[in-house]
Amino acid sequence: MRQPILAGNWKMHGSLQKNHQLIEGMIAGGSKIAAELVVCPPFVYLNEVAQLLGGTNIAWGAQNVSEHKEGAYTGEISADMLSDLGCTYVIVGHSERRTLFGESNELVAAKFRAASDAGLIPILCLGETLSDRDAGQTLEVVKQQINAVLSLENGVKALYNAIVAYEPVWAIGTGRTATPEQAQEVHAAIRARIAEVDAGAAEQLRILYGGSVKRDNAESLMAMPDIDGGLIGGASLDAQHFLDIARLCNNSL
Repeated sequence: MRQPILAGNWKMHGSLQKNHQLIEGMIAGGSKIAAELVVCPPFVYLNEVAQLLGGTNIAWGAQNVSEHKEGAYTGEISADMLSDLGCTYVIVGHSERRTLFGESNELVAAKFRAASDAGLIPILCLGETLSDRDAGQTLEVVKQQINAVLSLENGVKALYNAIVAYEPVWAIGTGRTATPEQAQEVHAAIRARIAEVDAGAAEQLRILYGGSVKRDNAESLMAMPDIDGGLIGGASLDAQHFLDIARLCNNSL
C-alpha cells in the first residue's frame, strides 16, 4: 500500500517570525499523523526551516531547481545546493512555473533529471489549463507532460524515486476543485501511461492531487484509489488546516 503524502507549497509567502510559528504548530500536531508531511518554503528560508524541522518527522524541500549543475547562472539554485541544505524533495514543473515563466515540457524534464541525479525526490507537476479541458484535451496534455520525463535516459527508473502531482491549472488558487471523479480519471491515466513502460514504477508511484484542496473536500478526493495525497497551496500556510487535511489522508491508509 502506498503511504499518503501531503506536501505544502508555501509559494512566495513567509517571514522569519511567521515561519517559526507555522512550523511550531505543525510539529506540535504532526506526531500522530501517518501520512508523510513535507513543507516547501521559498529558497531564502530553507536553512531556517531545516533547523526548525531537524529531528522531526516532517521533511522539507524547495519549490524549484535549476537544470544546470553549476556555472554562471546568476540567481539560479542547483540541485546539489539543495541537497547540501538537507532538502529531500523539490517541486518541478509547477503550473505557475509553466504558465508565468514559460517552462516547457523539455525544460521541466531537464530539471527533473537534475534533481534525480543529485539524489533529491522530484515532485513532478502535471496539469491542463481550462481551455485544454474545455477542448477535451486534458489527457493528451498530461500525457505529453509525462512523456517528456519518460523520454529521458533512465527516466522511468527515476520515477521509482519520485512523486507526481496532478494539478489542473484552472483549479490553482481559484477556489474551484476538480471533482473526485475528474481527478481520479487523470490520476488513473497517468498511472496507466507509466505502466505501459514499467508496471512496477506505476504501481508504487505516489500521485498527489493539487488544486484548492481544503479540509472540506480532502476526504472525498483522498478516497479515490489513485490519489495518494495532496500538493497543498494556501491551506499549508495554516498549521491546523494543513494538519486537518493530513488527518483526512490517514483515512486512506
